[in-house]
Amino acid sequence: MMEVIDLFSSQRRHPSGYVHQLEVCHVERWGLAVECPTPQAPEHDVEITWILADLGLRLTKFRPRNRHSRPSPSTLTAVTIHRDTRSWATTDLLLGLEISDRGRPRITRAAEFASAVATGAIRQSEADYAFQTVHRTLDEVSLHRSINQWLAYRGIFDPW
Repeated sequence: MMEVIDLFSSQRRHPSGYVHQLEVCHVERWGLAVECPTPQAPEHDVEITWILADLGLRLTKFRPRNRHSRPSPSTLTAVTIHRDTRSWATTDLLLGLEISDRGRPRITRAAEFASAVATGAIRQSEADYAFQTVHRTLDEVSLHRSINQWLAYRGIFDPW
Protein backbone atom coordinates (compact mmCIF):
# COMPACT_ATOMS: atom_id res chain seq x y z
CA MET A 1 0.00 0.00 0.00
CA MET A 2 2.99 2.33 0.33
CA GLU A 3 4.02 4.21 -2.80
CA VAL A 4 7.39 5.98 -2.93
CA ILE A 5 8.29 8.92 -5.16
CA ASP A 6 12.02 9.50 -5.54
CA LEU A 7 12.64 13.20 -6.18
CA PHE A 8 16.14 12.81 -7.59
CA SER A 9 15.35 10.11 -10.14
CA SER A 10 11.76 11.29 -10.77
CA GLN A 11 10.42 7.78 -10.31
CA ARG A 12 7.32 6.38 -8.62
CA ARG A 13 7.65 2.93 -7.06
CA HIS A 14 4.47 0.97 -6.47
CA PRO A 15 4.09 -1.67 -3.76
CA SER A 16 4.06 -4.31 -6.51
CA GLY A 17 7.61 -3.30 -7.42
CA TYR A 18 6.60 -1.62 -10.68
CA VAL A 19 8.47 1.64 -11.38
CA HIS A 20 7.06 4.54 -13.43
CA GLN A 21 9.27 7.29 -14.84
CA LEU A 22 7.67 10.67 -14.10
CA GLU A 23 7.40 13.54 -16.60
CA VAL A 24 7.03 16.10 -13.81
CA CYS A 25 8.18 15.79 -10.22
CA HIS A 26 8.66 18.90 -8.10
CA VAL A 27 8.01 20.21 -4.63
CA GLU A 28 5.51 23.06 -4.32
CA ARG A 29 4.72 25.18 -1.28
CA TRP A 30 1.56 23.08 -0.76
CA GLY A 31 3.15 19.67 -1.36
CA LEU A 32 4.38 17.57 -4.28
CA ALA A 33 3.28 17.64 -7.93
CA VAL A 34 3.91 14.66 -10.19
CA GLU A 35 2.81 13.67 -13.68
CA CYS A 36 3.10 10.13 -14.96
CA PRO A 37 2.47 9.04 -18.57
CA THR A 38 -0.18 6.36 -19.03
CA PRO A 39 0.55 4.86 -22.46
CA GLN A 40 -1.54 1.75 -21.72
CA ALA A 41 -4.74 3.75 -21.10
CA PRO A 42 -6.79 4.42 -24.23
CA GLU A 43 -8.79 7.33 -22.79
CA HIS A 44 -6.08 9.40 -21.07
CA ASP A 45 -2.37 10.09 -21.58
CA VAL A 46 -1.19 11.43 -18.20
CA GLU A 47 -2.03 10.90 -14.54
CA ILE A 48 -1.58 14.12 -12.58
CA THR A 49 -1.11 13.67 -8.85
CA TRP A 50 -0.71 16.28 -6.15
CA ILE A 51 0.21 15.25 -2.63
CA LEU A 52 -1.32 17.89 -0.39
CA ALA A 53 1.00 17.55 2.58
CA ASP A 54 -0.81 19.67 5.17
CA LEU A 55 -4.18 18.12 4.33
CA GLY A 56 -3.21 14.43 4.28
CA LEU A 57 -4.65 14.01 0.80
CA ARG A 58 -3.60 12.77 -2.60
CA LEU A 59 -5.40 14.56 -5.45
CA THR A 60 -5.48 12.68 -8.75
CA LYS A 61 -6.79 13.66 -12.16
CA PHE A 62 -6.28 12.17 -15.60
CA ARG A 63 -5.62 14.32 -18.66
CA PRO A 64 -7.66 12.98 -21.60
CA ARG A 65 -5.91 12.07 -24.84
CA ASN A 66 -8.53 13.94 -26.84
CA ARG A 67 -8.80 17.59 -25.81
CA HIS A 68 -12.50 17.52 -26.70
CA SER A 69 -13.22 14.66 -24.31
CA ARG A 70 -15.16 15.24 -21.16
CA PRO A 71 -12.71 15.49 -18.24
CA SER A 72 -12.61 12.62 -15.78
CA PRO A 73 -13.53 13.28 -12.15
CA SER A 74 -10.87 14.31 -9.66
CA THR A 75 -10.17 11.91 -6.83
CA LEU A 76 -9.09 12.90 -3.33
CA THR A 77 -7.78 10.03 -1.21
CA ALA A 78 -6.76 10.08 2.45
CA VAL A 79 -3.08 9.15 2.79
CA THR A 80 -0.36 9.20 5.38
CA ILE A 81 2.71 11.03 4.13
CA HIS A 82 6.35 10.51 5.08
CA ARG A 83 9.01 12.63 3.44
CA ASP A 84 12.68 13.40 3.58
CA THR A 85 15.11 15.26 1.33
CA ARG A 86 15.18 12.47 -1.26
CA SER A 87 11.68 10.99 -1.35
CA TRP A 88 8.02 11.20 -0.45
CA ALA A 89 6.18 8.04 0.62
CA THR A 90 2.41 7.79 0.84
CA THR A 91 0.29 5.05 2.32
CA ASP A 92 -3.16 4.84 0.79
CA LEU A 93 -5.88 4.72 3.45
CA LEU A 94 -8.45 3.78 0.77
CA LEU A 95 -11.24 6.18 1.78
CA GLY A 96 -11.69 9.06 -0.62
CA LEU A 97 -13.88 11.42 -2.61
CA GLU A 98 -14.68 11.56 -6.29
CA ILE A 99 -15.50 15.03 -7.59
CA SER A 100 -16.71 15.69 -11.11
CA ASP A 101 -16.26 19.14 -12.62
CA ARG A 102 -19.96 20.00 -12.28
CA GLY A 103 -21.20 17.39 -9.84
CA ARG A 104 -21.38 16.85 -6.14
CA PRO A 105 -18.56 15.06 -4.35
CA ARG A 106 -19.20 11.48 -3.33
CA ILE A 107 -17.38 9.19 -0.92
CA THR A 108 -15.59 6.30 -2.62
CA ARG A 109 -14.09 2.95 -1.62
CA ALA A 110 -16.08 2.84 1.64
CA ALA A 111 -16.61 -0.93 1.50
CA GLU A 112 -12.92 -1.58 0.76
CA PHE A 113 -11.98 0.80 3.59
CA ALA A 114 -14.33 -0.94 6.04
CA SER A 115 -12.96 -4.34 5.09
CA ALA A 116 -9.35 -3.16 5.55
CA VAL A 117 -10.20 -1.76 8.99
CA ALA A 118 -12.05 -4.96 9.99
CA THR A 119 -9.11 -7.18 8.99
CA GLY A 120 -6.51 -4.92 10.62
CA ALA A 121 -4.86 -3.93 7.33
CA ILE A 122 -5.58 -0.34 8.40
CA ARG A 123 -5.05 0.44 12.09
CA GLN A 124 -7.86 2.09 14.05
CA SER A 125 -5.86 5.33 14.46
CA GLU A 126 -5.32 5.47 10.68
CA ALA A 127 -9.01 4.73 10.08
CA ASP A 128 -10.05 7.57 12.39
CA TYR A 129 -7.63 9.91 10.62
CA ALA A 130 -8.92 8.88 7.16
CA PHE A 131 -12.55 9.23 8.21
CA GLN A 132 -12.02 12.71 9.71
CA THR A 133 -9.90 13.85 6.75
CA VAL A 134 -12.40 12.73 4.12
CA HIS A 135 -15.44 14.11 5.94
CA ARG A 136 -13.77 17.47 6.59
CA THR A 137 -12.84 17.65 2.92
CA LEU A 138 -16.34 16.61 1.83
CA ASP A 139 -17.82 19.45 3.90
CA GLU A 140 -15.34 21.99 2.50
CA VAL A 141 -15.68 20.94 -1.15
CA SER A 142 -19.49 20.91 -0.84
CA LEU A 143 -19.39 24.42 0.57
CA HIS A 144 -17.15 25.72 -2.24
CA ARG A 145 -19.02 23.90 -5.05
CA SER A 146 -15.99 22.91 -7.14
CA ILE A 147 -12.56 21.42 -6.73
CA ASN A 148 -10.92 24.59 -8.10
CA GLN A 149 -12.80 26.87 -5.68
CA TRP A 150 -11.89 24.56 -2.80
CA LEU A 151 -8.23 24.59 -3.84
CA ALA A 152 -8.31 28.41 -3.97
CA TYR A 153 -9.88 28.47 -0.49
CA ARG A 154 -6.94 26.33 0.63
CA GLY A 155 -4.49 28.82 -0.97
CA ILE A 156 -3.58 26.58 -3.90
CA PHE A 157 -3.73 28.61 -7.09
CA ASP A 158 -1.46 26.52 -9.29
CA PRO A 159 -2.92 25.46 -12.65
CA TRP A 160 -4.69 22.14 -12.50
